[in-house]
Amino acid sequence: MGFVCGSKIVIRSEISAPSHHKMRLDGKVIIVTGAARGIGRAYALALAKEGAKVVVSDILADGANSTVSEIEKAGGSALAVIADVSKESDTKRLAEETANKYGRIDVLVNNAAKNTELKWGSFHEISVDLWDQVMAVNLRGPWLCIKSVFPYMKQQGGGKIVNISSGTFFLGTPGFAHYVAAKAGVIGLTRGLSRELGQYNITINAIAPGLTVTEVNTDVFTPAHLAEVNKAKALHRDQVPGDLVGTMLFLCSSDSDFMTGQTLVVDGGRHMH
Repeated sequence: MGFVCGSKIVIRSEISAPSHHKMRLDGKVIIVTGAARGIGRAYALALAKEGAKVVVSDILADGANSTVSEIEKAGGSALAVIADVSKESDTKRLAEETANKYGRIDVLVNNAAKNTELKWGSFHEISVDLWDQVMAVNLRGPWLCIKSVFPYMKQQGGGKIVNISSGTFFLGTPGFAHYVAAKAGVIGLTRGLSRELGQYNITINAIAPGLTVTEVNTDVFTPAHLAEVNKAKALHRDQVPGDLVGTMLFLCSSDSDFMTGQTLVVDGGRHMH
């Protein structure tokens, strides 16, 4: 409600502030793939802080267990499941172990991907084997994970899926054709499946992060490269995992219940579409 006071418009809220913080994801069961380190780990910790029971999945056992330990030390609930998202048997087991532990699957965050270990090079220099590896993890992986959680979400009457694409799709980053193509496919998968999943009250959306500095890639990008990237943004600074957390929480929470098939670009204003 607003009223005019002199030449100023004063906004007055009719809703009093809560006396204590209510966790947005209290009791929700959320799977995060690729959560042993980097951005995935930041997602897992933030989701747990908001009350979610987090299933930390990765091929890196030590990192996954470390993420779980940190969540548990903070008073949260978490489960580590070591799985390769490119293998259907592993994704089915991931869903089964989640349901056996917590009884349901509310949200799937498809974060696992081959990225920092990839070498830059012209498209005609990429081997068929490497191309297939990138597609297997970065595109087939999300599809297999969705297939595996779908029966549980359908049975319980709904759920949410958050895919992780990349700002490289909007930029058309040269020298990274396999990665760009796979992340473009993630956006296509998000849009296509939104039409199929909507009837089951399952939403599916994507986040397209910009270049994000983590403990995993600090040695990959030179200060000069980061400076060049930052200059192209509306917000001239490095992007860090915490910059993506708010968008993730929004897409995992009831705040985004009537939103599906969308891709949110979070990159400090480098790409606008």
